Amino acid sequence: MCNPRMKSNVVSRSVFLDFLPRSCQAFATVAKGLVMIGMVATVAVATPAEANPKYSGIVIDAKTGKVLYSEDADALRYPASLTKMMTLYLTFEALEAGKIRLNTRVPFSKNAASEPPTKLGVGAGNSITVEQAMLGLITRSANDASTALAEFLGGSEERFARMMTQKARALGMTRTVYRNANGLPNTAQVTTARDQARLGIALRQHFPQYYDYFSVRSFRFGKQTINGHNRLLGTVRGVDGIKTGYTRASGYNLVTSAVADGRSVVGVVIGGRSGAARDQQMRKLIATYMPKASRRGGGNLIAETKDAPTLTAEVAGKAVTASVSGSLDLPENGPIPTYRYNEARIETAYAATSDAASEVVGKRALAATLKIQRDAAVPPADLTEQGDAGGAVDELTTSSTVASLATDAVPSGWVIQIGATPDKGQAQDLLSKAKNQGGKALSSAQPFTVAVNSGSQQLFRARFGGFDNQDRATAACKALKRKGFACWASQQ
Repeated sequence: MCNPRMKSNVVSRSVFLDFLPRSCQAFATVAKGLVMIGMVATVAVATPAEANPKYSGIVIDAKTGKVLYSEDADALRYPASLTKMMTLYLTFEALEAGKIRLNTRVPFSKNAASEPPTKLGVGAGNSITVEQAMLGLITRSANDASTALAEFLGGSEERFARMMTQKARALGMTRTVYRNANGLPNTAQVTTARDQARLGIALRQHFPQYYDYFSVRSFRFGKQTINGHNRLLGTVRGVDGIKTGYTRASGYNLVTSAVADGRSVVGVVIGGRSGAARDQQMRKLIATYMPKASRRGGGNLIAETKDAPTLTAEVAGKAVTASVSGSLDLPENGPIPTYRYNEARIETAYAATSDAASEVVGKRALAATLKIQRDAAVPPADLTEQGDAGGAVDELTTSSTVASLATDAVPSGWVIQIGATPDKGQAQDLLSKAKNQGGKALSSAQPFTVAVNSGSQQLFRARFGGFDNQDRATAACKALKRKGFACWASQQ
């Protein structure tokens, strides 16, 4: 029997083996190996959350909605500058509705100009274009530009933040609350990794014509070149955006979109200990889970919602200009239905997540989202989802829409869009002009229009279909862009 007696408990492990009888040495060696294996296994299964209590993360297959990875994805966290993704969502929405244009001037109030860094440094009373403001948010994460856009589109930042929360709820972001447009510290401003994944997918799906801005790595502003904070752009294959964030309370945050080899994922990392650690974690997530994503699935997973009641450029410009000059305060009354922002509704942000709602996208998640919209957000009469009409649209998406809009037959596969106009004839003329100038790239393409509601206005999207794959659709877009057309490609 192996029962040695040691004279001293300070004898080293290596000496301990020498003291053992030969019959015991083999057993001790095996035992030592098992202990070491156990220690290695314990280290191997350690999660980022165990090492860092602020951490949460998720990776979603953006074509099917399947959750590929999740770690504390429903825990409340501070969004920091990820907030600007929603500011940009409402900006894109206003652009698509024709309320503003890329060259519309955005005035800076004293409040906007006094925001702390990071910022563009625009003085009170000066202005920049909507496009410059968007690029400032995406690259420098400019707090002053965020506030300026919020005041411009909402009449005041507070009212714009209410619109942001309402839009979050309509998109199915059930635990997110916004109090400002830039993400500067506010203990009441919270989100989850799952909610941010939904927003990342919605931005890509709903505004492909503007989504490319998230891939911009630098831009010229006055005499300076402003470089972006997203270090994964250009260094990780397939990454095409979208947003970084940091405050001391939140840690280092990142939402990333990647497309490669016919697969598409959106990943979220919140609470990194450093920018480098956050980026490294995202690299690992993409490398691990991109190969597990599906090549199938249409990707049209989150229902579009009724436009937020943002102001038109004319009304907004007068309000902010008056505020800058000091002649009046920012308006507290405006065309915003107060019932949409009942503060009691904010309770839903802290409600427990049900099993059905735990999915980020897909039919079950969409059904849960529509129920949230009907029961908690707005009266049923105002619940109008806008999606592409036609048989290719999930019936759940269109089950609560108003009377169907007249559209052309919608082809399947890859399509390209070259514009959207309030008149179907104009959209068809645009398609005819593009067809004549597109050459071989459009020789077999099928032109069609899709009618959608954009607020109180009806728009007709001008599109070409019939492309077998992404490469052909992208090549057609490149050919049209050389002729001066705007163009983006997506899978129908």
